[in-house]
Amino acid sequence: MVTAWELPKNPLTDPALDDESRLSKEIRSGFRIFTNTRSEAGRFTPGRMSCSNCHLNAGQREKSLPLVGVVGMFPEYNRRSGRLFTLGDRIVDCFLRSQNATGTAAVDRELPTLTAKEVLAVSAYLTWLSKGFQVGSNPPWRGQNTIAAANLIPIDKLDPAKGEAIFADRCTTCHGVDGQGVAIGDKKPGPLWGADSWNDGAGAARVYTLAGIIRYSMPYLNPGSLTDEEAQHLAAFINSKPRPSYPFKADDYRTEKLPPDAVYYERRAAEGLRPGPKRQILQPSERLAGSEKKLSHSAAHAL
Repeated sequence: MVTAWELPKNPLTDPALDDESRLSKEIRSGFRIFTNTRSEAGRFTPGRMSCSNCHLNAGQREKSLPLVGVVGMFPEYNRRSGRLFTLGDRIVDCFLRSQNATGTAAVDRELPTLTAKEVLAVSAYLTWLSKGFQVGSNPPWRGQNTIAAANLIPIDKLDPAKGEAIFADRCTTCHGVDGQGVAIGDKKPGPLWGADSWNDGAGAARVYTLAGIIRYSMPYLNPGSLTDEEAQHLAAFINSKPRPSYPFKADDYRTEKLPPDAVYYERRAAEGLRPGPKRQILQPSERLAGSEKKLSHSAAHAL
């Protein structure tokens, strides 16, 4: 676990992977996809998000959604889908939501499947990161990007205007006033909203989920310096902004209660919850006509 730009495990420089075997090539390819997703997996990444925008330092930074040692925890239950998820299911889901792969369907492209080369390569990289860790043993650094339940502020009490002020004061150096990211050397944060950002079905589109990420991993060079309250107002501001629409939200939370911070979802009448404020959603250029036909049986069950 590291801070700043360090990578304790880099498959591109690991001499153990110099054997040119198929597995070694897949591990290196998965690392490149993870750290430069738009360039290396462009057919599933219509925007400008990379895996490492959320899982910092190629998934190896503490309290930044680290993925070291997590492979042995799969399969595990996914509340959003109401079923067990394999590692492949989880990667497909990230492509569909965080990389907004459903946006590619508007221009008649494929959606990711369990056997897509990009999905298999990322799986190989994450498995390599988990080498030596016990199967079924949850790494102690997993789940640390969570604000304590006692400190959660009710969604209707959060103030996006306060979040905007905090954003202007603490975040624009790296993320820019427009939230689209500022290049710092060869690195640039992913866009926080707009057409190139994660879609409204992604985990980061949930206010408390995003607040936990912000609270413990941001600002990048001074993580943990924001309070629980500041992180939640910030998340409310970011998730008040327009972003691409995930077209299969009606298939989510069919067996589990819709979380209160899922602000882009319509509240179901049976839950007795009043709708939150309306948010602008960026629709794909086409209404995904026929895209359901392209969704493979395996990917469809991953939604």
